[in-house]
Formats: sequence, C-alpha cells, structure tokens
Amino acid sequence: MEQVRPGEIAIGVIIGRVSEFFDFFVFGIAAVLVFPQVFFPFVDAYTGTLYSFSLFSLAFITRPLGALFGRVLHDWYGRGTKLTFALFMLGTATAGMAFLPGYTSIGTAAIVLLGLFRAAQGVALGASWDGLPSLLALNAPENRRGWFAMIPQLGAPIGFLIAAGLFVMLVASLSSADFLDWGWRYPFYVAFSINVVALFARLRLVETPEFTHLLRTRQLMPAPLGEMFKLQWRRIALGALAPLACFALFHLVTVFPLSWVTLFSHESVVEFLLVQCAGAAIAIVTMMISGICADRLGRRTTLGIGAALIAIFSICGMLPLFLTGTRAGAYIFILAGFALLGFTHAQASGAINSSFERRFRYSAAVLTSDFAWLLGAAFAPLIALLITAHLGIGYVGLYLLSGAVVTLLVLRVNRSLEMKDE
Repeated sequence: MEQVRPGEIAIGVIIGRVSEFFDFFVFGIAAVLVFPQVFFPFVDAYTGTLYSFSLFSLAFITRPLGALFGRVLHDWYGRGTKLTFALFMLGTATAGMAFLPGYTSIGTAAIVLLGLFRAAQGVALGASWDGLPSLLALNAPENRRGWFAMIPQLGAPIGFLIAAGLFVMLVASLSSADFLDWGWRYPFYVAFSINVVALFARLRLVETPEFTHLLRTRQLMPAPLGEMFKLQWRRIALGALAPLACFALFHLVTVFPLSWVTLFSHESVVEFLLVQCAGAAIAIVTMMISGICADRLGRRTTLGIGAALIAIFSICGMLPLFLTGTRAGAYIFILAGFALLGFTHAQASGAINSSFERRFRYSAAVLTSDFAWLLGAAFAPLIALLITAHLGIGYVGLYLLSGAVVTLLVLRVNRSLEMKDE
C-alpha cells in the first residue's frame, strides 16, 4: 500500500481548520460591528453587544452535542458521510445568516433564527472531527512531533486574517448605511464557498483506502464512550482545562478589542482591524517558533512557558497598556497578545492529548477540545465586556490571569499522574 506522507495530511488539516475558523471569526466580528444595530436596535449599543456575545457563546455550548451526533453518523454511515453532512451544515448555517432580515423586518423571529444558525455552527463543527490532526501528530517523525502538532493550529490566525481582511475592505469602501444594509452579508456568502473547497480537500484524504488503513493501524477509530470516560475521565478533564490560558486570550485579542473600540473609544475600527491582521501574521510566526521549541523542550514545557508569559502579560501588560485607554497602548496589547496567543495555542491540544491511551485518542481528542473551547472561550468576550463596563478595562487582566494559573496547575497535576503511572 502506498505510503502516506505527513505533508499531505498537513495540507488537508490546514484547509479544514481555516474554513472552520473563518466561519467563526466572521460571526465574531459581525457580533460587534453589525448585530447590535441590525438585530438588537431596540436597546443601546452596549446591551446589544452583550446580547450578540450571548448568541456568540451558543456555538461553543452545542459543540459537544455535535461531537456525539457526529459519532452516531460515523457509526451508521461512515466517516465520509459524516464529514460531508457536517461541513455542508456549517457552510449552510453561516451562509444562511447572510439572508436573514433584520429585527425591523420580522421582529424577534430574526433573533431566534440567528441563534438557531449559530447553534447549528457549533453542532456542525463538533461533528466535523475527522481525526486528521491526531493522525498528523502520530504519523510525524519522532523528533518533529511538536512541529506537526502546531500545524493544525495555524488555521486560527489564517482564518482570522481572511475574515478581518474582508471586513476591512467592506467597512473602508462602503458607507455605514450600505455596510449595515447589505455589505456585512458578503463574508457570510464567502464562507459557503470556502467550506465547499475544504470539504473536497478533506474527503480526498479520509475516503482513500490508504488513509482508512492508516487510521485503523494508528487506532484512530471511535472508542466506546462508557469505557473511555471510566478509564480516561481524569485526562479528559485535564485536557479541557489545560488550554484555558490561551483560550481566554484567544477572544481577548480578536473579538473583545473591537467591542472596546466601538463602545468606549472614538478610534477607527478599520485601523484596529488592520492592527489585528498584523497581530495574526505575528501569531503565525510565533506558532512556528513554538513548534521548534516543543521539539527541543517538550510540548507541555512549551505550553507551560506560554502560560507563564500570559500570566506576566495579564498583570504587566493589561493594566498599564489598556487601562490608560490610549491608542498606542491598545495596539501594543493586541500585537503582544497575538504573539503570546500563537506561541501558546500552537501546543494547546497536543500537550495533554498525547497522554491518552492510543485506542481512546480519536474520541477523547474531540471531546477534550470541545469542552476546552466551552470552558475557555465561549463566554470570554461577554465576561470581558461586563468587567470593562462595571470595573474597568484593566481588571480584565485578572480574568486572563486566572486562566493562566489554571493551565499551570493542570500541567503540574498531569505530570504527577504520569509519574504515578510509570
């Protein structure tokens, strides 16, 4: 049987992750720039943004349900059918938002439909797990595991870069009225096209006999859920908590700054989006640096270093830079935050997942990821906005610090468990 190269897997993984993160960031950016005016015009801008962030969290709440639903589809119809359904659902839900009339046209029904589409995004993303990231890490050379564990994570900054770039073009070239009327819908249309490309790229891999054979030989097949939770519940819990540092930072440098600039400052949204695009490019570089460090120092050590840097940044960066409310301070926060996000997020999934028993890795990896996003990222913009409004922007650093402390504690506990197992 023909040998499957890690590079082939890497391409499929990156394309798939870019499409997923593009969909999510399009919604996240629109939750600040569009939805308060279009779907919540009956309240003030601050309350409308809170409502938008509440809808934003729905996809993270439904992701674990999507993973279980995807498991059923996989058992009954196979991996290819499951992936086709999931990506078609993801693209349709995102594109469907583009056709939604606003609150002034159909009232509360517009909000309900937007919430249903957002929940469908989460179900689809949870069901779209194909095992390729785990296969990529397992099929990589022994001394390059950290580098190849980093590759799937590149989808986050690349997806954000594309989504933010589209909104920059639209906001800069259209009047405010045109943007809120029809311009904001364009990125949601684009999402469907990107998902079609991602679907064929991933199906080309997972449906071939070579990849099916490799998935079986690597024991990357669904495991009995009852047995998995009974034997691996500690590692699942640790894996869900380990990325809290970077997941808390994830939306504090992407979605939340946009709400700050629109609600609490008079700065240009376009300028902030451009700075965030530069930050995403920096994150790509620091992810690559993280991959090199992980191969030399170990993935958990690299994740621990990143969490420690985030803890320092939350105290020494968030308070002085953002508390003053200056443009330069906000820009420095965003750029430095993206750099730390890239370094830490690159190893967020591989650090704990590598400790799962191999026969449980396929199922445990997806559930761990879904629970980690739910705990670390689902409510981050909402919590940060509430803290900013009631206590001040600088105190968001304490929220970020709590995530970094949890990550460091989890890595310590996980190390202790492994020492007991030896």
